[in-house]
Amino acid sequence: MAKVKTTFYCQNCGAQYAKWQGQCNSCKQWNTIAEEVVQKTDAKDWKQAEVAPAKRIARPLPIKDIVSTAEIRLKTSNQELDRVLGGGLVPGSLTLLGGEPGIGKSTLMLQIALGLPYQTLYVSGEESAQQIKMRADRINPHAENCLILTETKTQNIFRQIQELDPDIVVIDSIQTLHSDYIESSAGSISQIRETTGELIKFAKETATPVILIGHITKDGTIAGPKILEHMVDTVLQFEGDRNHVYRILRAHKNRFGSTNELGIYEMQGGGLREVSNPSEILISKNDEDLSGTAIAATLEGMRPLMIEIQALVSTAVYGTPQRSATGYNAKRLNMLLAVLEKRAGFRLGAKDVFLNITGGISVDDPAIDLAVISAILSSNEDISIAKDLCFAAEVGLAGEIRPVTRADQRILEAEKLGFGTIMISKYCKIPKQDHAIQIVRVSKVTDVVEWLFG
Repeated sequence: MAKVKTTFYCQNCGAQYAKWQGQCNSCKQWNTIAEEVVQKTDAKDWKQAEVAPAKRIARPLPIKDIVSTAEIRLKTSNQELDRVLGGGLVPGSLTLLGGEPGIGKSTLMLQIALGLPYQTLYVSGEESAQQIKMRADRINPHAENCLILTETKTQNIFRQIQELDPDIVVIDSIQTLHSDYIESSAGSISQIRETTGELIKFAKETATPVILIGHITKDGTIAGPKILEHMVDTVLQFEGDRNHVYRILRAHKNRFGSTNELGIYEMQGGGLREVSNPSEILISKNDEDLSGTAIAATLEGMRPLMIEIQALVSTAVYGTPQRSATGYNAKRLNMLLAVLEKRAGFRLGAKDVFLNITGGISVDDPAIDLAVISAILSSNEDISIAKDLCFAAEVGLAGEIRPVTRADQRILEAEKLGFGTIMISKYCKIPKQDHAIQIVRVSKVTDVVEWLFG
C-alpha cells in the first residue's frame, strides 16, 4: 500500500507549505492554509486505454531556423466571442471562462456548443442531462453536433473522448472535476491543478481546443490557485448585473490575440443575443434636452464605441463635497475638477459632483476627458448640450486639449451613427479631410466653454 502523503495549500493563492501556519507568506491572508491528502500513482498520462508512445526528445533550434506560421483558427459562429478571442479558437488551446453565479456562463457555452459546425463534447458536472436539454430546447432545439456527458471523473471523461474523438471539448466546470491521482476532494487546490494539467496535456497532444468554465470568489477572482490562470492560454471574464439584461465579455489574458477587445450580449429568453452595435445600449433614446449629458467617442480594442457620460453637480448639503464616479477613475475626475477650477475659473470646490457612464461599463480611455468636463459644465450651468455633438480629446493639467490616437476611426463611427459635430484637439492629425460631419478643433478648456456656452 502506498504511503499517504499530506501537504498544506493556501486556499486563496495556492502556495504550498510543509506544515501548517497561520498566515500565508505569499498573499498575506490569515487562516487560509488547509491540509490536503495527496497520493499520486505512477500513471500520469491522460490516456487510459492504451500506452502512450515514446515522445521525441525536444532539441534547441536557432531562432532563425524556426518557421512561423499563422495559427489556424476554428470559427465559433459567434462573432462577439471570435472578436474577443482574436479570430476564433486555436487548436490545442485552453480557454478559461469565469463569472459570477447566474450570470450566464453555462448558457453562453451551451449556446456556442449547439451552434458549432464541429462535433462538440459538452461535459457537465453541475447539471443533469435533462436540465441541459431543457435549456437547449430554448436556445437551439435542432442542433446535431453537440454531445452531452454528465461526468466529473477525468479518467471516465478521457475514455469517452478517445471513443468519440470530438473537435472541441467544453468543461462545466473545472471545480467539479476530480482525478484518481489525487485523493483530496473536488474543488481543492491540488485537484484543480491536477485536472487542469491533464486537460492541458490532452489539448496539446491532440490539438483539440478545450474551454473550461470556472467559478469566482467573493472578491471577483477565479476560484482555485492563481497558477490556474497561468496554466491556461486564455482567460475570459463574463461580467454584468443579474438585474440587467446586458452582459460583457472581456479577455484578461490571451496568448493568441489582444486583451483589449470587448464582446457585448443581451440576455433573452432564447439565449444570449449578440449586440453588434453597442452604441444602441450605451446611448439613451430620450427626446428631451437634459443638462449634464455628453457623448464621447472611445475605443475598446479595434472597436469604436459611442458612450454617454452623465454628470450631476449640486451644492454640498453637509459642507464636505462628495466626489463619486461610476465606471470612471475617481482620481482622474478629481484632476479634471481641479483643472476646471484653476484654468477655467469654475468654483466647484464646494459642490457635489457625481459622474456615471451609462450601460454599466468601465472606461479608462483618456479620450473621454473632454466629454466628462463638458457634462460637468453642462450640469453646473444647467444648459443642455446638442444631441448631435460628441467629443474625443484628452485634457491636460495645463488646461490644454490634447490629441488622441486613431481619431479618424472615432470620427467615422460618429459620422456613421448620425452625429453632426465632433469636437477634437486642434493638434489632431486626420488623414482624410472631406468628412460629412463637422469637425470642431479646440486647444484650451476656455475654448470649449466659449464654444458650448458662449
